[in-house]
Amino acid sequence: MTLSPASYVVNQVADRIAAMPLPGPRVAIDGPDGAGKTHFADQLAVVLRSRHRRATVRISVDDFHNSRAVRYRQGRDSPLGFWADSYNYDRFRRDVLEPFSSGGSRRFRRAGYSHETDEILYPDPEIAEPTAVLLVDGIFLQRVELRAQWDLTVFLDVTFTETAKRMALRDGTPSDPEDPRMRRYIEGQREYFRQCDPQRRAHILIDNNNFDHPAILRDRTPEPG
Repeated sequence: MTLSPASYVVNQVADRIAAMPLPGPRVAIDGPDGAGKTHFADQLAVVLRSRHRRATVRISVDDFHNSRAVRYRQGRDSPLGFWADSYNYDRFRRDVLEPFSSGGSRRFRRAGYSHETDEILYPDPEIAEPTAVLLVDGIFLQRVELRAQWDLTVFLDVTFTETAKRMALRDGTPSDPEDPRMRRYIEGQREYFRQCDPQRRAHILIDNNNFDHPAILRDRTPEPG
């Protein structure tokens, strides 16, 4: 059976993950808002489970937001506030990344925040299988607080012009990335690009401007350790 271009790319990435040493690995699906990270990670999980018979744990960094009081302490329109204060990285490392490290307990929590109630959560821990793959989607995943924790990083590269159109359909936000109402989010992500250069640092770089025809632009092997 001939695979579609989108399925081909997902299968290529799944093959890379399945060939990596056990336990793990811990995989980041990074990219700007609206790049298609959640869909891509979900499809990866399907292929890893069905084709490679690998258990997977799907986590979104969006479930580790800070409370609104912290997120907006620099102002509701602040790009630097969006970049600096959106997520609780200490909780995310402690509850997700460290348990999946080599020699980690595999005892993890999949969420630390409720968007509905603005509450910090402490759900009962879960135990992952020893060989389970951790797949995390989200923005800012190659920050210095997280960079060394990943075994593989995938970056979905999409222009802000395209992501703004997608977010307009998804969230009802303005479709023009230069609209003042988008400044917090677009400029916050540009700050991430300036400070962390995630496109260059990613192990796998994918052009995902066209959902139906993604293309792998770079695929390099992570350095040991």
